[in-house]
Amino acid sequence: MNSIIAVDVIRKIQDLPALSAIVTELLSSMDQEEVDVDSIAKKISHDLALTAKTLRLANSSFYGMQHKITSIQEAIAVLGFRSVRTLITTTAITGSFNRSRSGLFDFRAFWRHSIATAVCAKQLARHAKSSEDHAFIAGLLHDIGKLVLATRYEEQYEQVILLRAQRDCYIQDAEREILAIDHAMVGKALTEYWKFPEEMQEAVAHHHDTEHAESNMLTVVVHVGDAIAHALDLAEDEEALVPRICTNAWDKLKLTQENSAAIFKETEKQFEEICRILIN
Repeated sequence: MNSIIAVDVIRKIQDLPALSAIVTELLSSMDQEEVDVDSIAKKISHDLALTAKTLRLANSSFYGMQHKITSIQEAIAVLGFRSVRTLITTTAITGSFNRSRSGLFDFRAFWRHSIATAVCAKQLARHAKSSEDHAFIAGLLHDIGKLVLATRYEEQYEQVILLRAQRDCYIQDAEREILAIDHAMVGKALTEYWKFPEEMQEAVAHHHDTEHAESNMLTVVVHVGDAIAHALDLAEDEEALVPRICTNAWDKLKLTQENSAAIFKETEKQFEEICRILIN
């Protein structure tokens, strides 16, 4: 088979465009207690495209503002710095890859599922009284390794997609058979290269199986959010299989039937508008 090795994947990752300086600064601020918000706001405002999309997200029903937010400074004042940091990071992530020439990899379905997982993970984090902003970003990133493989190893990844359809198996199983590596491993390497916090790197690395990881709450909400997003079929991908939810993750969340129904409803309610802003 056309197996690839980790060293080659790392080289391909390092050939990818780096995140912008302002996004890198925002990521580094996640571990800082004191941040110069005014300085960062001014830097963000100089990037007109980033500012425009961020303000569209800030004014969406996702936040339910009663009046229109017209500047980054106002967004920070109203929504808080952490929420604006999440919006800007989200915009940067979704704009970081060009489309593959392969006709088999469905970019629209990929981003729809990633956004659905992000929205659901945020709702689960709220239920668990954990960081909603971190959950949203980690949910958005969870499958990012697929984009590296689909855009940097186009022919091999077409074989992966064909094998998945032939076997009716999980995509990660087809990846390991064809490439000897899977998207979770590649996603871990990319989030490390992009300098996302270690907790997010681990959530990406272990989003398919929390039983073999130190199941911190961020990994748990991304794992369960991924499964719920597939179950709701928000990506509109007929071939996608709903992954099993690890028992330890489900037990840790302590979801009731009422909690679950509310999370499903809120995920579906917020999902479409965010997709229209980010990927249409």
